[in-house]
Amino acid sequence: MTAIEPIPFRLTELTDCGGCAAKLGADLLAEALAGLGAETAADTPGDLIAGLDPPDDGAVYRVADDLAIIGTLDFFPPLVDDPRTFGEIAAANAVSDVFAMGGRVLFALSIAAFPEELPSRVMTEIFAGASAKVREAGGTLAGGHTIRDPEPKYGLAVIGAAHPDRLLRKGGARPGDRLVLTKPLGTGVLVSGARQGRTTAADLATAVDGMRRLNRAASQALVESGIRAATDVTGFGLLGHGLEMARASGARFSFDAAALPALPGALDLAAAGIETGGAAHNRRFVAGSLEVDGRVPPELVTLAHDPQTSGGLLAAVPADLVATVEGAFDAAGVERWWIGRVEAGGPGVTLA
Repeated sequence: MTAIEPIPFRLTELTDCGGCAAKLGADLLAEALAGLGAETAADTPGDLIAGLDPPDDGAVYRVADDLAIIGTLDFFPPLVDDPRTFGEIAAANAVSDVFAMGGRVLFALSIAAFPEELPSRVMTEIFAGASAKVREAGGTLAGGHTIRDPEPKYGLAVIGAAHPDRLLRKGGARPGDRLVLTKPLGTGVLVSGARQGRTTAADLATAVDGMRRLNRAASQALVESGIRAATDVTGFGLLGHGLEMARASGARFSFDAAALPALPGALDLAAAGIETGGAAHNRRFVAGSLEVDGRVPPELVTLAHDPQTSGGLLAAVPADLVATVEGAFDAAGVERWWIGRVEAGGPGVTLA
């Protein structure tokens, strides 16, 4: 049997940060995009259901009364060293925005930036991991584009489809709705801890398994249950994405800090002061709209700001549909945690 040549370096050694922690901060992004997408109704195509004004998890265009096309893209530097695993996580994260909109995945295109010295078999493994995950999501990896870059980056542009009347949107939450989350938090602190040699191999493996897991079943369960308000929790953290939903809904999202699910080891690392650089952007983004009860432990505040990579879905569920959603999640084998409520009041978020 031919021996396989070892990879001469670790992928994470080529980057300053990885995963969704590398996203431009929501505070800076809001400034850069100010005014874009604010065209008058006469200038905006009438069949554009979702675009920049207001922003959502993907762009959506109606092509027929019963069909809307969803477009989204996402890419980032490596957050793990294994190439195939990196491809799987990048793909799971990218297709998540289609599921966050309540759609099904049709096909995807690779977005790749690699150093010229990166071994071709490493690239092959990244592509193979992504291709397998897109197939698991119900679609096909159909092409892409690659450029040279000393810092490797990979992701996908994804095209999906949905019924225009069955979309999941960031807006639409109403006072009295309960808030449910479908994956535990803490990928950011665990990956940061791993870079410092402070995350155990077992805890990192659990986080990686979660990042590989698709939001497909959770999305289908929500749509079939009649839910219409949801998003996925990624780089802006639970509070950042919660604030986006609160603003789009004209309501206040109140999170129960004690109910927040944490990945194994995440709270211990947070209590030890481990935090990603992206978390600082998240704190600034929500600062003017956030109320934190003084009794909430600092590590739970860190967890609520922590940038997630391929995180779960956050949905607002009307009280009379809670049992329906529970049954749909049980039937689909979806984990979930009920973590708060939607309240009347000015748009904002509370952690108590």
